[in-house]
Amino acid sequence: MHETLEDFALNNGLRDVSPALKLALGLCCMLLSVSSPAPVAPLLIACSLTLVVLFSAGIPAGFYLKLLTIPASFAAMSILVILFLTGGGEVLVSVSLPGLPLTVTTGGANLAVLLLARISGGMCALFFISLTTPATEIFSLMRRCGLPAAFIDLSMLIYRYIFVFISEAEMIYRSQVMRLGYGSLREAIRSFGMLAGALFLRTWESGERLMVAMDARCYDGRFGALDETPPVSAPALVAVALYLAALLGIACLTMQTTIF
Repeated sequence: MHETLEDFALNNGLRDVSPALKLALGLCCMLLSVSSPAPVAPLLIACSLTLVVLFSAGIPAGFYLKLLTIPASFAAMSILVILFLTGGGEVLVSVSLPGLPLTVTTGGANLAVLLLARISGGMCALFFISLTTPATEIFSLMRRCGLPAAFIDLSMLIYRYIFVFISEAEMIYRSQVMRLGYGSLREAIRSFGMLAGALFLRTWESGERLMVAMDARCYDGRFGALDETPPVSAPALVAVALYLAALLGIACLTMQTTIF
């Protein structure tokens, strides 16, 4: 999943668009989604960015929908709790369980819809950034913004070794499965403990090998990185500004909008 995200970020229809513009668009949409008092603007952000990702960037619809199921599973649990435990307004649905009466009111339903809209808009904006902007360009933007070099270098190392550790864990897990290491609950617990221990040791060894390699290459506390990001084009800048202005206007006009 993680490698596929980076592959799509390196090869998509919006690859030649300025990363600063894509990052600004995604961050503004996220802020607008989480701060909107009504569900109209976040839902509009989710729908519009989904169309951009599918048709302009050329991301496969099946992969994108599979990606959306990850936050949807967490959102469903939160929405169910808010739906039944938040009161206020007229009663829409009443369920009587032994010792646990549950009711759904208009206040709880509106809050659940607003939460769902905010999550949808924010996650679609985040996936827009991750599917269209490579991590190397984001690190270059961080360097341009004047963030500390140590913070940027540490972020680059962490991002790089996420994939290394996932690959190591996958190889260990596959070898355990081939040896029937997960045939029973007891064996699964034992195999998982061995996997965690082996991964910790390999992590430690990888860090030591990295330090030796960096010292051999005369590391002076700063990683060299190419900065070849495309510039911001005027038409794209105008289009993003108009889009954000329209979203802001819709959010202001629909502040009092409720579903129930």
